[in-house]
Amino acid sequence: MLFDMDGTLVDSEKLWDVALQELAREYGGDLSADARRAIIGTAMAESMRILHDDLGQPERDPDVSAAWINARILELFRTGLRWRPGAFDLLRAVRAAGIPTALVTSSPRALVEIALDTLVRDNFDVVVAGDEVVAAKPHPEPYLTAARLLGVPIERCVAIEDSPTGVASARASGAAVVAVPAEVPLPSLTGVHQVESLTGVDLELLAALAADRAGASG
Repeated sequence: MLFDMDGTLVDSEKLWDVALQELAREYGGDLSADARRAIIGTAMAESMRILHDDLGQPERDPDVSAAWINARILELFRTGLRWRPGAFDLLRAVRAAGIPTALVTSSPRALVEIALDTLVRDNFDVVVAGDEVVAAKPHPEPYLTAARLLGVPIERCVAIEDSPTGVASARASGAAVVAVPAEVPLPSLTGVHQVESLTGVDLELLAALAADRAGASG
């Protein structure tokens, strides 16, 4: 099992909203709704590029902005993380069944370490953070890396995602994909099983999706 973090397991996108809007106002502007949607699921460097362009300030140093965001979001993560509906029960069921499990996120390792206080680090055999891969989502590398570290063929894995960027990454990797929209709607895509909430996802569904994917690739 390959789990995305922000917007999938924890309701952290609202915390990112706070930090991004605060930075935009620090720069004398407001982040547009379109830019905020485009940022969801992207790596930090791309997020800062989108923010700067949206504010009409492309000359700004993305590293400086990223450092500001990271410092602020660390504060927010320590006090404000909440589970998404059904996420805790599904993760607990997966672990109880002894299924190898990875956390695959675009967030940098420093933020992931804080989030793991809520998610419980023992729930994951492998963690792949956004600053630990060469190519971030929507590239398939994060999911391919997680499957390799788990020692499981990607065709036997199920990835759970909430954003268009994350779904594209998981789908391109060759995994079966469960999409659970959080902040933005997701299009209907071949090979992607979309649900309204993780409360409707159980081990039987995951097993069926993995079997279908393995059969299609075999």
